[in-house]
Amino acid sequence: MPASLFAQAQSGGLLLRDWQPVSQMVVKKTRIDKPKFPVIDLHNHLGAFSGGADLQKCLQEMDKAGVKMCVSLDGLSKDDIYKQHILELKAISDRFIVFFSPDFSRIDEPDFGKKETARLEEAVNMGARGLKIFKSLGLTDRDKSGKLLTIDDPRTDPIWAKCGELGIPVMIHITDPKAFFTPLDKYNERYDELGAHPDWLFYGPQFPRKDDVIAQRNRVIARHPETIFVGAHFGNLPEDLAQVGTWLDAYPNFYVDIDARISELGRQPYTARKFFIKYQDRITFGTDTLPSSDAYRIYYRFLETDDEYFNPSGGHHLQGRWNIYGIYLPDEVLEKVYYKNAEKVLGIKNSNFIRK
Repeated sequence: MPASLFAQAQSGGLLLRDWQPVSQMVVKKTRIDKPKFPVIDLHNHLGAFSGGADLQKCLQEMDKAGVKMCVSLDGLSKDDIYKQHILELKAISDRFIVFFSPDFSRIDEPDFGKKETARLEEAVNMGARGLKIFKSLGLTDRDKSGKLLTIDDPRTDPIWAKCGELGIPVMIHITDPKAFFTPLDKYNERYDELGAHPDWLFYGPQFPRKDDVIAQRNRVIARHPETIFVGAHFGNLPEDLAQVGTWLDAYPNFYVDIDARISELGRQPYTARKFFIKYQDRITFGTDTLPSSDAYRIYYRFLETDDEYFNPSGGHHLQGRWNIYGIYLPDEVLEKVYYKNAEKVLGIKNSNFIRK
């Protein structure tokens, strides 16, 4: 383009955030209305974190997309929210499952571990089937002295141990994408996303190093081999699948879920496909997005097809300026990822609530 024409094109002052290039690639597009096997969505938010979901609509979207069960991770201990959430979802359908989430603001109280595990037991007796840890633990939560709480703080040990005793998994979200721990500059590959959500940037002396928080989590997993831990967002390191593989090799009680990370997995399709096949017994399905048939179908397209260069943002939101590729998994792997591994983790048989 002549310099004068380029200058004319720029005269409107196009901003990076407004640039939405349309690909000229002509590639196959496969629409999958229903997955090859039933699905258990092990990672969703149907309560406080979603602002209150329309549960009947969620069921309708699940039916459209072949999803038979959905886990809500919003059973908060704080203010007894878990009690209301369990009863609310149970009144709608037994296809919803609730995970309990501890209240670490109480960690300075005497017998914190004993009290919180008692609440966990009560939640399980009411119908909860797991424990959820939010990323604030290890990242921003502090005790009354102002000290940053670590995931492996000894005061949390009774909680991990009780999950093992009860036979329930821990869905643990720690840190965030690697780009969120780097400067927000021209080299940051998720500049758009962080521009829209500046509070998601964890770079600076006030925050711990990502690697340090991961090490805390891994020490907990090693200390509690009888407890199943599911690493949310593909173990919180989908950018480095070789490293995630070393954790799966080292910790037989560790699993990962795919929620909100197909944008990372799908840009490394050869490596991802090999990983899924190798660790097919340790990967679960999740979305971290309110049940939506359209969103689910993007996940199915990634998992089931060999489609090339398609936009994954409808499965969650814009996470980076790249498209992804399908990994066309074999049926025996798909079946495990879609629901069999979740059944194993949840300790349910044939996707009902009969304990094994």
